[in-house]
Amino acid sequence: MPDAMVAARASDAASGAIQQVDVAVVGAGFAGLYLLHRLRKAGFSTVALEEAGDVGGTWYWNRYPGARCDIQTIDYSYTFDPELETAWTWSEKYATQPEILRYLGFVADRYDLRRDIRFKTKVTEAKWDEAAERWRLGTDNGAPVSCRYYIMATGCLSAPKPPEIDGVKDFQGAVYFTGRWPHEGVNLAGKRIAVIGTGSSGIQSIPLIAEQAAHLTVFQRTPNFALPAHNGPAPDDRMSLLQGDRAAYREQARQSMAGVPYPQQTAVSWQLSDAERRACFEEAWGKGDLVYILTQLWADQAVDFDGNALICDLIREKITTIVKDPETAAALMPHDHPFGAKRPCLDTNYYATYNRPNVKLVNLRQEPIKAITAGGIVTDKRSFDVDVIVFATGFDAMTGAIRAVHPITGRGGKSLSDVWAQGPQTYLGLTVAGFPNFFMITGPGSPSVLSNMAVSIEQHVDWIVDRLTALRDAGFSTIEATETAQAGWGQHMADCSMLTLHRLANTWYTGANVPGKVHALMPYTGGVGPYRSICDEVVGRGMLGFRLTGAGGAAQCNDGEIVRLQPDVRLVLNLLGQLNLPPIESMGALGARAFVNEFNKSRPAGRPVGEIVDGTLPGSDGPLPYRLYRPATPGPHPVVVYFHGGGWVLGDEQSDDPFCRDMVRRTGMIFVSVGYRHAPEHRFPTAAEDGYAATRWIAEHAAKLGGAPGAVLVAGWSAGGNIAAVTCQLARDRGGPEIAGQLLICPVTDCTYERPSYNDNATGYFLTRSLMYWFWDLYCSPADRTDPRVSPLRGKVAGLPPAFIVTCEFDPLRDEGIAYAEALAAAGVPVEQLKARGHFHSSFTMVDVVITGVPGRVQMAEALRRFAGFYKIAAAAS
Repeated sequence: MPDAMVAARASDAASGAIQQVDVAVVGAGFAGLYLLHRLRKAGFSTVALEEAGDVGGTWYWNRYPGARCDIQTIDYSYTFDPELETAWTWSEKYATQPEILRYLGFVADRYDLRRDIRFKTKVTEAKWDEAAERWRLGTDNGAPVSCRYYIMATGCLSAPKPPEIDGVKDFQGAVYFTGRWPHEGVNLAGKRIAVIGTGSSGIQSIPLIAEQAAHLTVFQRTPNFALPAHNGPAPDDRMSLLQGDRAAYREQARQSMAGVPYPQQTAVSWQLSDAERRACFEEAWGKGDLVYILTQLWADQAVDFDGNALICDLIREKITTIVKDPETAAALMPHDHPFGAKRPCLDTNYYATYNRPNVKLVNLRQEPIKAITAGGIVTDKRSFDVDVIVFATGFDAMTGAIRAVHPITGRGGKSLSDVWAQGPQTYLGLTVAGFPNFFMITGPGSPSVLSNMAVSIEQHVDWIVDRLTALRDAGFSTIEATETAQAGWGQHMADCSMLTLHRLANTWYTGANVPGKVHALMPYTGGVGPYRSICDEVVGRGMLGFRLTGAGGAAQCNDGEIVRLQPDVRLVLNLLGQLNLPPIESMGALGARAFVNEFNKSRPAGRPVGEIVDGTLPGSDGPLPYRLYRPATPGPHPVVVYFHGGGWVLGDEQSDDPFCRDMVRRTGMIFVSVGYRHAPEHRFPTAAEDGYAATRWIAEHAAKLGGAPGAVLVAGWSAGGNIAAVTCQLARDRGGPEIAGQLLICPVTDCTYERPSYNDNATGYFLTRSLMYWFWDLYCSPADRTDPRVSPLRGKVAGLPPAFIVTCEFDPLRDEGIAYAEALAAAGVPVEQLKARGHFHSSFTMVDVVITGVPGRVQMAEALRRFAGFYKIAAAAS
């Protein structure tokens, strides 16, 4: 920035002249300071507007007793300058608020950032001037500001939530808020104190307040999970990793799921014994590391209710052993949310504090507060005389600081408050359609509070400043998200929310702590590393989802949705892409089989079922292996004959083991997975005839297999779906067996390659068009491909059993599956379709890897149960 502009700033503010800058930033915490540094280096004139009297943001205001960060401070630090990293040494694993504030002051001094900050200045309004293509900001102190770009660095937890209790103004004692603690400190010695709220600030402050108070009464509405911080020096193992290769350590953090360099856990809870799970938990409990215990116990802890419940039970056991009074211990045990779905807290002696004779817990679920009086607090059962009330009731998180600071008016007079009336809508959590040149740091729709904020802040700032630089260099003056991109991001956010258990809790993550606030999961749950890659992809695809304009009518609009795949499908495909595997068809049949076998070994094991039995049955020309999966419930059970996928070339009766186990658990039915013979050794029609022969034999021996006599059901995936469909036609034409229903998952139904899905999804989705050519060539000669035993769509489809047909959006076989369903319906066959948006060919068989496939498998199980019921009803009627 020119020196003259800096020098003129003070006089401009005093005279009331408009302060003209390229960029205005609101906030001078972690995000605002780094923004000032980056913008200055990029050559933008900048001012930061800060309501507080100095730098620090959240850490300027949150001075309550015990205030600390809950990410280890070697991770909760700036990483943009290696010299800065070595110039500051943290004194503790989890730094206190005073030390964090000193650190931010140190950074401000080191880079001379205060000269670009107007302190004790609140923005009172912000309005987009369409003619000038600038934002006009009103302030409560000094000159208004005109800026080309407007960036909110207001933090996610900086707008305290007011109390919701009658009579607060009547109280004659002292009232304090943890989020706005007096800077001069508070003397609580010998006082009768009430603390309302047991979130993070309450859990951190209660032990220290209890040490001073004559008596402390804690009013708890919702218990929270708390874990010991075991604070002290930074752990040697983490310091060794950091100092051994600082650059690699920081890069791993940037690519990780939570912004801290821990690996992705692979062992799932049901693979571990109770002793092994307890050992993992005790190790995590002893580490005192929030990210570690949230991510490193077992792979399914954050996505599976049963896997998560194991951790909840173990923490409740800990509470029982620490808190002496059983009634108090029970009240402190959360039962209303999964572990991690609400932000767990790190504590120092929190639970032990309730053993002190001067501390009492009031369970507001049993006796809610009726009012606050002049002398204390009244519940519907009793009254409490207190001298001091401390409200630890949290914040209007994520959106509160953005909406409460001032009204924001975008293009066409559009109000941000109105746009967000039904919940925040953003693109990438960085921008909002209809608000040009407006950006948010860690806004709703970004990883924000579900990440190490320092890592996410740096990534956001770097991305925004790099984009502004590129805009300037290209001659563009405005950037704005499109409605299409924003709606697509909202859909992606919803898809991501299905991956975790956050959706099962009412928390400040969803806005549930603020009366009247629309509930919506506001942080991005897809992970820090994946989010970073998406932001990079936006740029790599020509600023996808943004409209750019410049002088002389210059314009660029590359509209579209950045993520259409389900989030876990995207992760799987990215991991497969990183392996740089040769095409499967280049391996030859034997090599491809060996590869698939090794690949299957790396997949998580399926969940336990009642019993698994391996055997053989007579096929069309010799014995065939099968694997039978029996439910744990008493039989007899309906029987499902299942055919695995693999293009008639790959796989066996065990290759879809996790899927079969999952469906047995969901349906309560026996699954018999058949190992039919494969091409090229056994070409068409071997697989079809084996499938029919196996189905006939299983139907005839259903009772001996523990199944219910009578009709069976058939199911199959991919080429197995082809065999299942063909089997139904053969059973109709050859006099049985009776088939109650068919489940066809991404089935091969026709030899035609001309449907759009073959071209739309020809590459990039594991099952490719060229791989399907290879499968067809190995299994069936061109002259035979119109035979209904390999192209069932070419056959007669009337008179077949009811069907449930699953197709995936990103699958070459999508359109032929849909065509088969439509043909069945036209022929009068009852048929249901599941058109799986955002999924690929393998989504539903990759159990516990593609979590977003669960709702689809639930629908499949329900369909099979209905089919079994259809047959019983039909049999009774006949």
